[in-house]
Amino acid sequence: MREVVKILRVKDKRDYLRLGEKALNLNKFLAITGPVLTGLAAVGSAADGGWAAVVGVLGGALASVVNTFEHGGQVGMVFEMYRSNAGFFEMMEESIESNLNEDDLEKRENGEMFEIKVALQLGRSLSQLRGLARGEDDDGDDDIKDEFASKLF
Repeated sequence: MREVVKILRVKDKRDYLRLGEKALNLNKFLAITGPVLTGLAAVGSAADGGWAAVVGVLGGALASVVNTFEHGGQVGMVFEMYRSNAGFFEMMEESIESNLNEDDLEKRENGEMFEIKVALQLGRSLSQLRGLARGEDDDGDDDIKDEFASKLF
């Protein structure tokens, strides 16, 4: 189980935090770009001249595209999803560690039942979870370098 915790920490949680950071940066960029383009469109429509009208129309069209992508694409919700998944992996790590570090055997969960619970939470079968802990992939090969602990997300 300690190997599963290590894979959760090194692969799964780190990957979701990295993706969450990218989604957050995209959301920040879009949150700034939309109002800037809207302001550009307002200035362009208020000015006289042919180029001012083109700037106004293009600024308004680009602002509507940016705002549609930001709100219709649910960029903020994607960030929250990644952050929530990373929190789930943190909770799994804490649960496994607390069970393994429990000195009182009466308070510790049944080992096989605990393995089944962890396997179900990660979307794996018990044999897949044990193979992951041994460092084997589903075929029994020792090539598991790119394997994530969770198969759900």
